[in-house]
Amino acid sequence: MAKEKASRKTFRSRLQGMIDQLRTQITEGHYELGDYLPAESALAEQYMLSNNSVRKGLDVLVGEGFIVKVDKVGSRVVKGVKRKQTVVSVGCTPSISRDLVFERLIDDFQSLHPSIRVKPVTGTAERPFANSTYIEAIRAHMEADEIDVFTINTMSFNELAESGYTGLLEPQKASGDMYPFLNAAYSIDDVLYAQPLIFSPVVLCYNRTHFREAGLPEPDSSWRWSDLVRAAARLTTPNQKHGFYFFQVSENRWPLFLLQSGESFEWDGDRLRSIRGTKLMEGVRLCGELTRNRDIFPNYVSESSTDESRLFLEGKISMLLAPYNSLNDFKHTDLDYDISPVPFLDRPATLMFTVGVMVNRQSGRKAAAQTFVDYLASARAQEIIRRESLSIPAIKAIAEETDFSDSGLNRPKHYALFREIIPSYRVHAELNIPVRVFKQLPHLLKLFWSELMDEETLDERLSALVGGTTGE
Repeated sequence: MAKEKASRKTFRSRLQGMIDQLRTQITEGHYELGDYLPAESALAEQYMLSNNSVRKGLDVLVGEGFIVKVDKVGSRVVKGVKRKQTVVSVGCTPSISRDLVFERLIDDFQSLHPSIRVKPVTGTAERPFANSTYIEAIRAHMEADEIDVFTINTMSFNELAESGYTGLLEPQKASGDMYPFLNAAYSIDDVLYAQPLIFSPVVLCYNRTHFREAGLPEPDSSWRWSDLVRAAARLTTPNQKHGFYFFQVSENRWPLFLLQSGESFEWDGDRLRSIRGTKLMEGVRLCGELTRNRDIFPNYVSESSTDESRLFLEGKISMLLAPYNSLNDFKHTDLDYDISPVPFLDRPATLMFTVGVMVNRQSGRKAAAQTFVDYLASARAQEIIRRESLSIPAIKAIAEETDFSDSGLNRPKHYALFREIIPSYRVHAELNIPVRVFKQLPHLLKLFWSELMDEETLDERLSALVGGTTGE
């Protein structure tokens, strides 16, 4: 008798469990209006019930108004309790959509977490970050609890740290699956403040058809800048195409030439020391020599990195300096292109930057925000990035997976080059210059590169840089 009572109790527990779980799945959106529940036989197997018991359980849901039974078809959902969603706002720059296949990731996340809706807030100089730097926008929006998550690159994170704003960020748990140098990029005093998502070394991207037509061997790791100049001159056809180009004023292009010097800025107190006669100045000079050389470099003013990609796609340039994330501009084309290490001065070196994501410590939706950030750093999301973009995922094992048979993307033959050149990676911070001062360099360097300032004057102006002001 006791055994029978226990058996009936277990049966009732399983039946009630089925009813409760189906009700929850309907109210939480796993089954939406018009969807059909699994067949009675499937439910019977799943919950270890008889078909007759399953029907009784479904009758309860019919009585509650959640489903109707459609003869010879199944049980259709007709009502779901409107569930309150938590909205997580994500501040980001326009390129994030391309570099992270962000909309795809958001859709996948929301399918896993229907109780959370992700709202991207794309910032530009006009809106919603008008009259503010990205870092000041982060501070203002975080303090006002208006944005819960921000994407951030290496330079911006360095500026945020220099501004003393890391207290606004929720510390993150470091993953041993990530490349160690990526965690280091977002860590201060062994505290990780942002989860790395992708990284992007600058490489030399080239049009294979142009090289073939010119009878030139393709670039390789032995190339110095003099080799590039010779090849670019042969690839140039006046009024048709030029051999070499890059978005000169980008913070992810011109610093490459300074980093290749192997030197960094030095300071006397709060003033920069002279760089005349240094290899650092050689790097500055080389950048100007390349961009002024009309035998290889077009007199074209880029407004963004998108412009250089467009020129390359149109066959107007044969080689360009491009970080991996810019290769996404070519992923749906039939362009015959490949990549090679950037040419060098004395030693191979290239600029590498990262993109990560951080949580507002003061967010009223912090748990949901952290859930989204954890998802972005997960193997599932990283695999989507690997498969559906040309960006390099932060998880080492996923980044180094070589099977792209199902991606259908126009991936360069030497896509895996990033693994071979890791020892040559250099970052902005190695220049030993605060971001607030770094941001003043392009104006002075453009004057020098345009021959509106001589080397002596440039050095004087650089030496006058103090705590965010330029000497006049």
